[in-house]
Amino acid sequence: MKKLMVAMMASAMSLAAAHAMAADKVALQLKWVTQSQFAGYYVAKDKGYYEEEGLDVDIKPGGPDIAPEQVIAGGGADVIVDWMGGALVAREKGVPLVNIAQPYQKSGMEMICRKDGPVKTEADFKGHTLGVWFFGNEYPFFAWMSKLGLKTDGGPDGVTVLKQSFDVQPLLQKQADCISVMTYNEYWQAIDAGLKPEDLTVFNYTAMGNDLLEDGLYASEEKLKDPAFKEKMVKFVRASMKGWKYAMENPDEAAGIVVDAGGQDENHQKRMMGEVAKLIGDGTGKLDTKLYDRTAKALLDQKIINKEPSGAWTHDITDAAAK
Repeated sequence: MKKLMVAMMASAMSLAAAHAMAADKVALQLKWVTQSQFAGYYVAKDKGYYEEEGLDVDIKPGGPDIAPEQVIAGGGADVIVDWMGGALVAREKGVPLVNIAQPYQKSGMEMICRKDGPVKTEADFKGHTLGVWFFGNEYPFFAWMSKLGLKTDGGPDGVTVLKQSFDVQPLLQKQADCISVMTYNEYWQAIDAGLKPEDLTVFNYTAMGNDLLEDGLYASEEKLKDPAFKEKMVKFVRASMKGWKYAMENPDEAAGIVVDAGGQDENHQKRMMGEVAKLIGDGTGKLDTKLYDRTAKALLDQKIINKEPSGAWTHDITDAAAK
């Protein structure tokens, strides 16, 4: 009996090993650290959705020194999470990124100002200091300033731009009159720091019609020419969107999965997941081409990119994943 059990265990282990070897490996590079911003991918892994598709997905957290475009260009990832501004700039510079899915269908970007400060409306920006992140996150801000006709060189007819870190200290310490925040993250850092919603003037990019596409999935145009890789991306997107739908329907559980994966502060992750769920839209991950056109036009108008992008997105993956 003992020999039989040992043999059965050995057989099970060999089957598991064979399954692991058979699974297609996918390396996903995130844009930032482990948090509910990326909950759909962690849920898909935790719930076995990737495994059901025959995939072995390695989720790589990002950070301040990690540029997803550089990671994929160097062969360190098969697919990345990126904002479209950064992806289109990278494409023009020779990294042939293609948007294969757009889980975030709304923007989470805002600018907040203290109500006891000098800025009440857009007309008050001139002559003041506004904070924004860089690393590709600055493009929506510069598009907005361009739309308002404001220079960003610090002159009397424009604004002074503060290169902001990923926190709210410049607003708290009054180094900037307004700062950039995400609805699901830094906005709540300001609230946790003691500011009340009624203490803030909020400029929401989506509400103003200034939203550019955030957190999309991008793969290499060259790799997508391989039918086997393309099919792997179909499976990846299908499982990922299944993960996102589950996360939207079960936000607290999803936040717990993120914490188990390395996310910090469960209450913060729960609140973040609740806000992120508002940005995922219909849960299909299908790119809205009108928003793509708006994003590309804004980059062209600012001369961030110099020519109209071609082949920068495809519906092939999301259409196949929906079948």
